[in-house]
Amino acid sequence: MNRRRGLDFRRAGGRRKISNVVWWVLSAIVITLFILILSKATQIEPRPSIPERRYRHEKLVEGMNMTEEMLSPTSFARQVNDQIALAKAFVVIAKESKNLQFAWDLSAQIRNSQLLLSTAAASRRPLTVLDSEPTIRDMAVLLYQAQQLHYDSATMIMRLKATIQSLEAQMSSVTEKSAKYAQIAAEEVPKSLYCLGVRLTTDWFQNSELQGKLAERSYALASKLTDNSLYHFCVFSDNIVATSVVVNSTALNSKAPEKVVFHLVTNEINYAAMKSWFAMDMDNLRGVTVEVQKFEDFRWLNASYVPVLKQLQDSDTQSYYFSGHNDDGRTPIKFRNPKYLSMLNHLRFYIPEVFPALKKMVFLDDDVVVQKDLSALFSIDLNRNVNGAVETCMETFHRYHKYLNYSHPLIRSHFDPDACGWAFGMNVFDLVEWRKRNVTGIYHYWQEKNVDRTLWKLGTLPPGLLTFYGLTEALEPSWHVLGLGYANVDARVIDKGAVLHFNGNLKPWLKIGMEKYKPLWEKYVDYSHPFMQQCNFH
Repeated sequence: MNRRRGLDFRRAGGRRKISNVVWWVLSAIVITLFILILSKATQIEPRPSIPERRYRHEKLVEGMNMTEEMLSPTSFARQVNDQIALAKAFVVIAKESKNLQFAWDLSAQIRNSQLLLSTAAASRRPLTVLDSEPTIRDMAVLLYQAQQLHYDSATMIMRLKATIQSLEAQMSSVTEKSAKYAQIAAEEVPKSLYCLGVRLTTDWFQNSELQGKLAERSYALASKLTDNSLYHFCVFSDNIVATSVVVNSTALNSKAPEKVVFHLVTNEINYAAMKSWFAMDMDNLRGVTVEVQKFEDFRWLNASYVPVLKQLQDSDTQSYYFSGHNDDGRTPIKFRNPKYLSMLNHLRFYIPEVFPALKKMVFLDDDVVVQKDLSALFSIDLNRNVNGAVETCMETFHRYHKYLNYSHPLIRSHFDPDACGWAFGMNVFDLVEWRKRNVTGIYHYWQEKNVDRTLWKLGTLPPGLLTFYGLTEALEPSWHVLGLGYANVDARVIDKGAVLHFNGNLKPWLKIGMEKYKPLWEKYVDYSHPFMQQCNFH
C-alpha cells in the first residue's frame, strides 16, 4: 500500500510539471502574437511619391530702370527731379525773404512732382509727355516767378554774404560788450566789502583801546618780524576779507602756527581797516603773528626808482588805462585794467626792499586758500635759483610765446618761445640770491623797455617770466593748484592741493564766482564777526 501511494504521488508531481511548461509556452505565444498585432497596427503605410511639377521660368518683362532714367539727358523723370532740387532751394530763400505764400506754393508743387515720380517708379514705366507735361509746366511757371523775384543763385549769394557780414558784426559787438561787462563785474567792489571797510576804519579811529592793544602786541612781537628761523609769508592786498581768508586758512592748517609770521601790505585807504580787523581777530589766529603796513610809507618807492610809478605820470599811459580813447577801442578792455599799474600788484618785484632783514619769503596772492601745512616750503632747495614756482606748461597755452610778443627782436633774441611758463600766487623766494643777482634791476630793465607796451600787454606775469627767466626752480604741482576762478578742476587734484588759487575773474567773494568752489573759500570766512553781519556779508 505504501509503495502504491508513493508511485501515485510521483506521477501526480510529474503531471503538474508538464502542465506548467505548457502554460508557459502558451503565454509566450500569446504575448508574441500581441506584440505582432500592435506593430502591425502602428505601422504607417508609405505614401505614394508625388511627382514634382516643373515650372517653366517665364520671362518677365522688365519695366523702367530709374537709375538709367535719371542719367538720360532726354528723360522727363530727370527734368522733374532737377526742378524739384531747384525748387527746394527757392523754398528756403523764399522763407528767408518772408515770402511765405510763395514758399507754400513751391512746396505744394514739389509734392506734386514727387508724387508723379513715385507713381512712375511703382508702375515701372518711363514718364511720357502726356504724364509729365502738366507737372513740368506748373513747376516751370513757379521757377520763373522765383527768378523774377531775384531768387537766382548769384543774387542770393550776394544777399547771404551780406547777411553773414552783418551777423559777424553783431556777434563781434555782442562779444565785446560781454567781455566788457564781465570785466566790470570782476572789478566791482561788492557793497558789503565796501561797507566792511568803512565800518572797520570808523571803529579804528574811534577805538583807542583797540589801537593800544595792537601797539602793545606789536611791540612784544617785533623780534619775530625779522627772525629768519620762522616761516615768513607776505600778502599785498586791499581786500580785507580775502586777506583774512589767506591768514585764517594758513593758521588753521599749520602744524606750528606760533612760528608763522604774516607780513601784510595794503594802501592808505585800507590801512586802518586792515589793522582794525586783525587787531580784533588776533585771538583767533592760533598764535600767528600779523604785521600790517602801507606801501605809501616806503620812501624808496618813488617815480625816480620805480618804472611803473614813472609811467603813471605819462599822459599817454594815463589815457590808455583810464580813458581808452587813443586806439579806437582796438585793445581789449582786459588789457586796460588800471589794477595792472597798482603798486600792490608790482610790489612782488620789491620784496627784498620791503623786507631787508629776511632771507626767505613765501609770497601768497589774496585769492588763494591754504589747506595744507606749508612749513616744508622753507626747507626746499632752490638750487641757487631765486624763485620756486609751479610750472603751468602741461598745455601749450602756458609757454612763453603765449605771453610775449615774439615779433619783437628783443624778445626773440633773449627768450625761448617754448620755455615753460609758471604762475604767481604761491612762490618761494630766496631773498639772498635775489639780492646777489639784482633781480629787481632785471625787472626794471624790462619794464622800461615795455613803456610802449610792445613786449607784452597784460599784467605782472609777463614781466615776471622775463625777470625770473633761468632763475626759477620747478615745484611739485600739488603745492599750487590753479584755475578755480575760471575753469573746472579735477576734485582729486583739489583735494591734494596745498594752496588753491582762484585765479581768473570768477572770484569767490563775487556773485559771479563759481558756486561749486565757493565753499572751499567760505569755510575760512568769519561770518560771525559783528561787522560782517551788519554789512550783510553772506
